[in-house]
Amino acid sequence: MDIWSTAVMLFLIMDPLGNLPIFMSILKPIEPKRRRIILARELLISLLIMFIFLFSGQAVLDFLNVKQQAVSIAGGIILFLIAIRMIFPNKTAHADDGVHPEPFIVPLAIPMIAGPSLLAALILIANQDPLRMLDWSIAVFSAWAVSATILMFSGVFFKLLGERGLIAVERLMGMILIMLAIQMFLDGIGNYFALGATT
Repeated sequence: MDIWSTAVMLFLIMDPLGNLPIFMSILKPIEPKRRRIILARELLISLLIMFIFLFSGQAVLDFLNVKQQAVSIAGGIILFLIAIRMIFPNKTAHADDGVHPEPFIVPLAIPMIAGPSLLAALILIANQDPLRMLDWSIAVFSAWAVSATILMFSGVFFKLLGERGLIAVERLMGMILIMLAIQMFLDGIGNYFALGATT
């Protein structure tokens, strides 16, 4: 994968448009000026967490002695399941969100922005080519920057697209993510059999 296809994949996993209504409901009781400060803080925390997982993920996989082909196949399956949830969302998934009047790390930074699926994807990306960590870092920052922009201007996007528009966009993003997931899965299978043929 190149930098921009990786950035697009990470952006789709972050799903900022799908998370807009949840962010707005969590931050609704807080005054607007404070709201922006909290959101900026949570976005920066999530970026830090993403880079920690990007740079430490390879060490975890080396410790577990997991091969790149297995990582690619697992990554395809994980992304496929994420995409299915985007297309067919579970309406009760965030029922407990918004309990705390002023969120700190949970639930905005984790799991809304840097969720388990994204962190797992970062580990998988780092394993694909450990020598391209600068490329992966650019991809992570690019996806985060676009997501951060959308979330910082959540009111504008919500008014522009409306609730139905956000749902439609999220499902379209899910379809794109399914295609990326299948390609990753097929690449893993292909590399596995190609490696078997040469050994």
